[in-house]
Parts: sequence; structure tokens; C-alpha cells
Amino acid sequence: MNQEQVVRKLLELDSNVEDFIVTFSGKKSKKVDGLYKPETREIIIHNHNFTEDNALIYTAIHEFAHHIQFTKSNVSVSARAHTSHFWNIFHKLLFLAEEKNIYNNIFRKEERFTDLTKRIKEQFLTANGRLMKEFGSLLMQAYELCTEFGASFEDYVDRELQLHRSTAKTLMKFNSFDINPEIGYENMKIVAGIREPEVRVLAEEAFAIGKSPDMVRAEFFAAASPLREDSNMLENLLLRKEQIEKNIEKLTSELASIEEKINEIR
Repeated sequence: MNQEQVVRKLLELDSNVEDFIVTFSGKKSKKVDGLYKPETREIIIHNHNFTEDNALIYTAIHEFAHHIQFTKSNVSVSARAHTSHFWNIFHKLLFLAEEKNIYNNIFRKEERFTDLTKRIKEQFLTANGRLMKEFGSLLMQAYELCTEFGASFEDYVDRELQLHRSTAKTLMKFNSFDINPEIGYENMKIVAGIREPEVRVLAEEAFAIGKSPDMVRAEFFAAASPLREDSNMLENLLLRKEQIEKNIEKLTSELASIEEKINEIR
């Protein structure tokens, strides 16, 4: 696979993007398989790291996700490029690449992977989800007992169970919201953070069909809490403002130093 072929495959995933170039470095790197340079809109792939095209195209999609992240974001992208926003973009591209047979997901095709995935999900993720939901049910019983005896439920959780109050509240939501334990404990926590019942159902369904946690957060937390997106945007804008102010201060200092040297020479 050459550079032009990689570009064509990436454009099949998203053609509505700013122009970019793909460069094969002709090198082997022990640190990274590829990188993205936002200043030049360039995807660099260390092609000697790969012995087959599937792994190469995976790296190309990863860097293409960075291109989309940097060029389509409404606010400046922070130095920490691997944010939840990035993983949402990347995972969407991977799912689409699988549908279009641009990328082959070995985790779904290799029997040893599928058997291992099944064991992990059944024995740990799903089992833990069921256990935590039952835990939430017991905490509800504890809450009712505390109410009956006029005792502090928070004190019971803090000192008797030695459990953080926020954790206890989340576990109780598993029971009161009747969250599906099949999606696993960590994903249940995400669903429990959504207030609207209809949105929670949609989020559960998204997990059930295989969407990643970052994809679910991006899609359903924005739907459940429109102000959250504005809050994040404001936070990013304030951060960018601070960065620009620091740059101005630095450049002003440098300019004053240069002007001083010019006056000395004159």
C-alpha cells in the first residue's frame, strides 16, 4: 500500500475534511508508529514498522482522527490530544472502516480472541455488573433501615461500611434506575450519570451494540445535558485565552529586549 492509496481510503471514511498529506518516513521507530503535524496538516507513518497493510491502515486512521480533531473542533485543541473527544472520533472511524472493509478487526475474526473476550465479559464484566447492582439493592435496604430508626445513612456508609458516599449513591442508582448489568460495572456508572430515563435507555442500547464508552459519553451526555458542551467550550476558550495572554507577555518582553539592543547599536 502506497501513500496515495492510504489517502484514498481515509477519504472514504470522511471526505469533508481539510486537505492533508500522508508521508511514509521510510524509517522504523521504536517510539511511535505514526504522528500528526497540525501545522502542516501532515500524517507521517513510519512504514518500516509494519509487515502488513492492516496494521498500517489502523495507524493511518488514528492519525486521521487527529486531523479531524484539530481541523473540525470549534475551539483550540489542547496539548493533551488524546481526549475523550479524540477517542470518540477515532472509534467512529474504526467502525466505519470495518463496515467498508478498509480495516479488518482481528478481535472479531480470530477465534482465540473471541473466546477470550467471551470469558472476560461473562466471568468478570457482566458478573461484576450483576454483583454491583445487587450491592445497590442492599444499600437501598440500608437507607430504609436508617430512615426507620432516624439514623444518618451517610454516617452508616462513611463509618460502618467505609464506603465513599458518591460511590454508594451511584450503586443505588443501578437498582433504582434498573440499569442492565450486562453492560458491565464501568458502563453502568456512565448510564447512571444520565438523568433522563429515555436517554439512559438509548445509552444502554448503544453499549449493547458495541459502542465504546467515549462514543456513548459524546453522544448521550450532550443529549442529556446540553449545557455541559457549552461549559466545556467555555473552559477551552478560557484556557486558550490564558495561553495567548502568556504568549503576548513573552513576545512583548522579547520585543522590548530587541528594541533595547537596537538602541544600543544606534
